[in-house]
Amino acid sequence: MKSSYKKLGNYIQIVNKRDANKTVDKLLGVSIRKVLMPSIANIIGTDMSTYKIIKKNQFAYGPVTSRNGDKISVALLEEYEEAIVSQAYTVFEVIDKNELLPEYLMMWFRRPEFDRYARFKSHGSAREIFGWDEMCDTELPIPSIEKQKEIVKEYHVLVDRIDLNKQLISKLEETAQAIYKQWFVDFEFPDENGKPYKSNGGEMVWNEELEKEIPEGWKNGKLGDLAIIIMGQSPSGESYNTEENGDIFYQGRTEFGFRFPEVKNYTTEAKRRARKGDILMSVRAPVGDLNIANNDCAIGRGIASIKSKIKCNSFLFYLMKEVRKQFDVANDEGTIFGSITKDGLNDIEVLVPNEKIVKNFEAKIQIIDKSIRVYCFQHSALLNLKSLLLAKMTKVETELN
Repeated sequence: MKSSYKKLGNYIQIVNKRDANKTVDKLLGVSIRKVLMPSIANIIGTDMSTYKIIKKNQFAYGPVTSRNGDKISVALLEEYEEAIVSQAYTVFEVIDKNELLPEYLMMWFRRPEFDRYARFKSHGSAREIFGWDEMCDTELPIPSIEKQKEIVKEYHVLVDRIDLNKQLISKLEETAQAIYKQWFVDFEFPDENGKPYKSNGGEMVWNEELEKEIPEGWKNGKLGDLAIIIMGQSPSGESYNTEENGDIFYQGRTEFGFRFPEVKNYTTEAKRRARKGDILMSVRAPVGDLNIANNDCAIGRGIASIKSKIKCNSFLFYLMKEVRKQFDVANDEGTIFGSITKDGLNDIEVLVPNEKIVKNFEAKIQIIDKSIRVYCFQHSALLNLKSLLLAKMTKVETELN
């Protein structure tokens, strides 16, 4: 089958055009997500005339692979007509787009098998390099240009649907978070007449500890007043498996997905468990990332399970998103949370609302959360289809025979 593969070096060439006159101001960098994005590098005092110009449908890649884990930093410029990148990147282009589509080649670069191949072919002692010669020696199936266009079109249909799903989920989450803020931060929850509480004369009382007015009947408290918290504990490494033997196991935030975690591992020696619907929170740096368990599962030491004492987990989830802002502010100020203990979680100061208001909020927001869940499952299915399409690229050459 691989006899019909072609060497990439016959189809690509290096582009080495410098911004000598400093006419391009869009500075980009290549991320390990394989996209070109605005650079965050400190360029004060840097001679930008040495930076390389990259034009639309050209590629940039970082040949140093030892610092990127399992990913190779390579990307196709699609969003801008031209930009500049660091001289550390290699810029190249497809020689003849009637033989090889840049978008088709970028699909090949997105395959995890390409990352593994590039890491295997990397060489060097102090740092490992996947150099230009190795890039040119890469072999891949190159079907007819019509077949390439068909594959690229199918891929973009999936990507566009994935992006749309992400937007829908984000909008729904923003809506739910806005309602949470309206009710529990601005105190404009519906009163007994269905009108916003605070602005329609709802009784407010001064709280000395919080140094602000809060609705009558509310009080300041701790997270432990509202939630049951279980800290994860890791089983022995020998119990880990991917053959669905035992309990689904989440070790830490690396398994976290868009809202629900991705099942990768199982364990036969579960130490601590979370139930379906429990909130999962990262308790090791970066502290505060959130997901929701979509199955009963075992949890490792990088995760805590948090559940509402009154079965109002939707309320608790959006409360925890507000709590997370405390960690984000601390990180921005340089006070990085390396980890947080069970006592530290229980002692987080929160406002304890009237229980009836919480349950009314729960009933309202559960409708939104159910929609989010549906879109998240669709999102996961679309990602699987995308992975399958990339995997099928190795078989396109059989269709030419």
